[in-house]
Amino acid sequence: MKSRFLPLAALAATTFSAHAAITVTDDSGQPVTLNQPARRIVSLAPHVTELIFAAGGGDRIVGTVSYSDYPPQARDIPRVGDNKALDLERIAALKPDLIVVWRHGNAQKQTDRLRALGMPLFFSEPRRLESIPENIEKLGTLLGTEPVASRAATDFRQQVETLRKTYAARPPVPVFYQVWQQPLMTLNGQHLVSDLLALCGGRNMFEKETPLVPTVSVEAVVAGNPEAMFTAGMGATRPDKPLADFSTWAKWKQVTAVARNNLFIIDGDLVNRAGPRVVKGAAQICKDLEVARSRR
Repeated sequence: MKSRFLPLAALAATTFSAHAAITVTDDSGQPVTLNQPARRIVSLAPHVTELIFAAGGGDRIVGTVSYSDYPPQARDIPRVGDNKALDLERIAALKPDLIVVWRHGNAQKQTDRLRALGMPLFFSEPRRLESIPENIEKLGTLLGTEPVASRAATDFRQQVETLRKTYAARPPVPVFYQVWQQPLMTLNGQHLVSDLLALCGGRNMFEKETPLVPTVSVEAVVAGNPEAMFTAGMGATRPDKPLADFSTWAKWKQVTAVARNNLFIIDGDLVNRAGPRVVKGAAQICKDLEVARSRR
């Protein structure tokens, strides 16, 4: 009798094993497959660290990069370099079963070397608000923490929808977002920040530029006459200290944003990291644009 059932048992085990494989599609459009939920993860960007914590896998991160400082317990995770220079030997020594990479933020040659070592890579680069909860859910699938990830994703979507209902239909405000001063740089419509502005009824005046981070002229900004200007602060160290100084605009009183003092600094950690906290950055942008509207 036993011999009759052994083949069936073996078939069942094989079928179970086949179905146990986990596959998701990352932000590069490539499938990522694991034979079992990830237990040892290396995070190669601050926003990735925040996404993994939100997905319920913070205690599985065995290595991360500089500036991965949120949530607070992330500060205790061993460092394996930064977004420009990774310690590949140390990463390999950690024996991760999943590495989560910032698609355009980590050095391509180094990520290629990691891939050559046979380590599963998940590329994360949310460009739209809806991509953030999608990343959380996909990471939850890879970790086997779907219930936690689902709750975090649902909460994020609800917060975004509340902001959308409150502000998206408000009178539009032309906005110049300053990334850097010399040379003068901004963001186009494909960047996540542009999505945050649109959520709040802001209009990115350089949204049609081709480069993600285009260089523009002072004359072009003056001609566009933005009603509000934004720039990012230094984040956790000095959220109110701008990365790009607004002082250069003081003499351009004909620009509405300057004349009305609609010059706003947003905590860089809340807008430059495509993680769950970006909704807090969006809420601040919405409030600042309301201030700009009140000064009309």
